[in-house]
Amino acid sequence: MIQEMMSYPFMVRAVLGGAAVSMCAALLGVSLVLRRYSMIGDGLSHVSFGALSIAIALGWSPLKVSIPLVIAAAFFLLRITENGKVKSDAAIAVLSASSLAAGIVGSLAIGIIVTSLTTGMTTDISSYMFGSILAMSREDVFFSCLLSLVVFGMFVLFYNKMFAVTFDENFAKAAGVKVERYNVVIAVLTAVTIVLGMRMMGAMLISSLIIFPPLTAMRLFRSFRGVVVCSGVLAVVCFCIGIVISYGFSTPAGASVVLVNLAAFLLFAAVKKIKEG
Repeated sequence: MIQEMMSYPFMVRAVLGGAAVSMCAALLGVSLVLRRYSMIGDGLSHVSFGALSIAIALGWSPLKVSIPLVIAAAFFLLRITENGKVKSDAAIAVLSASSLAAGIVGSLAIGIIVTSLTTGMTTDISSYMFGSILAMSREDVFFSCLLSLVVFGMFVLFYNKMFAVTFDENFAKAAGVKVERYNVVIAVLTAVTIVLGMRMMGAMLISSLIIFPPLTAMRLFRSFRGVVVCSGVLAVVCFCIGIVISYGFSTPAGASVVLVNLAAFLLFAAVKKIKEG
């Protein structure tokens, strides 16, 4: 069945692009989850859907519009949480449900309204909302693979600094690490990952790629290195299994991947309980 599945060009694009995005989301998710930004995927995906809806309704290029706007949203989120006046979870909730000031980008609600008043809920919009295995284009695959190389390289080359920034920003600053610069890089990479991942997973499910693999890896591993490596490998494996299930049983790709990730989490949690017992 796998050989038959890979004979279709759209499936090859789906596997390559989806696996790359899954790895990026999982690696970035380790730092985000440990810093209590785990729901940033949900917030940014809503912003991205608003931008994508508006771009499609106006006949503009979805990726060229959504990527810079979601990056702007990530910067906005970073700024309002840095001063400590707004907690990260509250800031993400506000970002998820409303539009940014000065009309930077429409929220989920604005995107839906604009779409319904112009072109209606088209297949393109539906694929961004719920994900589609047919949605990955060659451009998406190229950007996904390039993004995965950047994220992987960042964790390999700057592992110690990523560790310091994740666990203790004050110590990292005292050690000479440019914390603000790393926070900006993480925000930008997360924003791009969300936009690319929505083509496969949809706005409703993309946050699961950020949350599940790190939490699953934390069931068995205590070291930061162990969690990072396990999270990245687990994300790719779960994605590939989910795609095979989706193809074999004609189920939605995004939902299949999420269910496999959930099963892995429950399995790792059971193994941890057995080991501790």
